[in-house]
Amino acid sequence: MTETITTKAAARTVAAPRALGSLGLFTVLLGAALPLIDFFIVNVALPTMGRDLAASESVLELVVAGYGLAYAVLLVLGGRLGDLFGRRRLFLGGMAAFGLTSLACGLAPDAWSLVAARVAQGASAAAMVPQVLATIQSSTEGPRRAKAMSLYGATAGLAMVAGQILGGVLVAADLAGSGWRSVFLVNVPVVVVGLVLAVRTVPETRSQHPEPADGPGTVLLAAALLTLLAPLTEGRAAGWPLWTWLSLAAFPLVTGAFLAVERRADRQGRTPLVPPSLFALTTLRRGLTIMVPFAIGFSGFMFVIAVALQSGAGLGPVPAGLALAPMALAFFLVSLAGPRLVARFGARVVTAGSVVQGVGVVLILLAVRADWPDVGFVALLPGAAVAGAGQALQLPVVMRIVMSEVPPARAGVGSGVMVTTQQASLALGVATLGTLFLSLVPGMGMRDALVTTLVVQLGGVVVTGLLSLRLPRKVG
Repeated sequence: MTETITTKAAARTVAAPRALGSLGLFTVLLGAALPLIDFFIVNVALPTMGRDLAASESVLELVVAGYGLAYAVLLVLGGRLGDLFGRRRLFLGGMAAFGLTSLACGLAPDAWSLVAARVAQGASAAAMVPQVLATIQSSTEGPRRAKAMSLYGATAGLAMVAGQILGGVLVAADLAGSGWRSVFLVNVPVVVVGLVLAVRTVPETRSQHPEPADGPGTVLLAAALLTLLAPLTEGRAAGWPLWTWLSLAAFPLVTGAFLAVERRADRQGRTPLVPPSLFALTTLRRGLTIMVPFAIGFSGFMFVIAVALQSGAGLGPVPAGLALAPMALAFFLVSLAGPRLVARFGARVVTAGSVVQGVGVVLILLAVRADWPDVGFVALLPGAAVAGAGQALQLPVVMRIVMSEVPPARAGVGSGVMVTTQQASLALGVATLGTLFLSLVPGMGMRDALVTTLVVQLGGVVVTGLLSLRLPRKVG
């Protein structure tokens, strides 16, 4: 009897993860940043890719959409597999695969090979990224966890802006004649460094009660996201053929089937891919609701401004990317103050952030109206800086709120749901605001199409601010 108790105690001791140190936190945040950088890094490289590979507009959209779709579709499954087999193991495997698929993207001989490599790259990211939040949630606690979550949100926002800037610099630098290929090849040495650090510094964690994969739920979630995002992304370039309308009509039906399957699995005592009980957490449910319009506006703006500055204002990749440098700098500086502001004012920081971001969007809109087509770094500086500050007051705090009540045993599932919502919304932003902008250009001209799109984004900022009023005042 004593031996049995001793064995159980030893097992518990082995199972307890060591704390995530500062270098380990840096390593997992690096893993979180890479896929987000790669979502945005291609925006300013697309024109060069099209010329080099003789790729049509619809194929170039697949370079963006194929990555985003594979990433969004497989994220929740990636979180579940991390809970089941070990988050460190999935993180290492996903990062290694991300490096290999980045190499395949950089060496792609033609457009369709690039699309295939991008899909594989998105799948690799889906294995790696959910482990980041799950590891933070399982191997930190108290003030250290709050700081780590704030840094995660700050990293995510900064990566999205920095990716676009980095893409412009790399394309223009044309390192060793690599042109656009360098935006993918640069990942390889970064991944090598990340793997070395991860082996040494990231603790292994997994769910105490691992839950098996939910096959039907995975298939139906994938189908639901595909029926929505594929036609919205490809519809305009393809001329809105019949399949796009049939796909959009199928979306609510497939989504309903997914929800029914998940509820039935929950009632029967099985573990669904997305447990309905997870949405009983008020902070998670309301936080995700805010993340949708925020991410749609963020990604839509980044895509549209990249196209407008290059195709309309005649800027090269570097000036087009650097025009957003004030946004990145403001985001970084303001996000450093985020934890202190949240400690004092709670979730109302998110509401204030939406107001500040709205002011920034208005300033950008006025600059476009007044100075087009001579709009660049100087004209956009005030609006970009103010908008970046507002975004920094929202994204890190919302991410922290979403995960605040998720138990460590379900950290993988919770992070998978959150990042899936974020990624699907990012893809939806490119599909909706990007399609709106490109559809308006022939009839309205580049300036008025951009102004109209910015007005629509401003409406999304208002919605985000109103939704933030429903958040619990205190942030855990």
